[in-house]
Amino acid sequence: MPLSVGVPKETAAGERRVAIDPDVARRLVSSGFSVAVEQGAGESAYFGDDLYRDAGAGIVDAETAFHTDVVLKVAPPSDVEVLKLNKGAVYIGFLGPLDQPEVSRKLAERGVTALSMELVPRISRAQKMDALSAMSSIAGYKAVLEAAVALPKFFPLLTTAAGTVRPANVLVLGAGVAGLQAIATAKRLGARVSAYDIRDAVKEEVQSLGAKFVELAFETQQAEDTGGYAQALAREKAEQQTKLLVPHVGASDVVITTALIPGRPAPTLVVEEAVAAMRAGSVVIDLAAPNGGNCVRTRPGEEVKVNGVRVFGPMNLPSEAPVNASEMYGRTVMALLTEFSDGETFTPNFEDEIFHSTCVTHDGKVVHQRVSALLAA
Repeated sequence: MPLSVGVPKETAAGERRVAIDPDVARRLVSSGFSVAVEQGAGESAYFGDDLYRDAGAGIVDAETAFHTDVVLKVAPPSDVEVLKLNKGAVYIGFLGPLDQPEVSRKLAERGVTALSMELVPRISRAQKMDALSAMSSIAGYKAVLEAAVALPKFFPLLTTAAGTVRPANVLVLGAGVAGLQAIATAKRLGARVSAYDIRDAVKEEVQSLGAKFVELAFETQQAEDTGGYAQALAREKAEQQTKLLVPHVGASDVVITTALIPGRPAPTLVVEEAVAAMRAGSVVIDLAAPNGGNCVRTRPGEEVKVNGVRVFGPMNLPSEAPVNASEMYGRTVMALLTEFSDGETFTPNFEDEIFHSTCVTHDGKVVHQRVSALLAA
């Protein structure tokens, strides 16, 4: 008997993505799964119910979508949605386990085996499951477009009969996936781009995209952990870093910040002095807003004006490109699901590095060590 896969409609405010697009639905059906998509689940991403029907999926109500063997979602489930899940069901989606560990506790109490897309390890075998990188790429792209719209001047160099227009100066703080995509997009729009990251190892990547790598004259500790994420700088180094960044921020028309540390508040990179140094009309797009922001003036989900400088704190930029975001996210979810299922049975394997890293709850317990420690604290 095939495993039933449910795709509920997302209910989180502003969420326009859907867990799988019709193409992924078709591939799952071809692999032996039974797919049930809630009516209207893909509408915000421009995937109508008929497209899912043509892919072989059933169109069902919300209750039926949740009462399946495997539930695929984008945003973490609400308390009401957790209660709709069957005991023993498998949940795959974003969970925010290091920022919202209570969600994991409730899933454990419900007897759900939950796999968190945020916790996919950064190893070669898991690249096709890396939803965070896929969504970060979209966020970096959209951040530049939002900045270009908000900036009261052109991005590219223009030579006209009325004179020459100089290119905008764009500074990207953090050269991870989002930062590198922001650099590439800003360059394509013709801006003069520079970037900073505490990891010297990314210098070549930044320069390969045509941007200038900003080097600050201070010593850093080892800045990368085994998961590939930047570690927090020691306090004195962080303070020195922000002071040294002030003139670079002040000389920029656009600053895009992307620095995040999983499970911790976002580090402050743009301090009051830096904002004060920016010219009126300049723009800050803070992609770290969901974790508090890299700019001291960031207000999550809001636009703040400071002496003519506009500071934006977007909360979910991938949702602003719901078509491609849903397609990319769906592929990563499918890759994780099919790694541990043959279409008829789902087989937990704690000896496997991917499963061990992503599984947060199983058999009525929170089994992820770090999440369990957060709940205990």
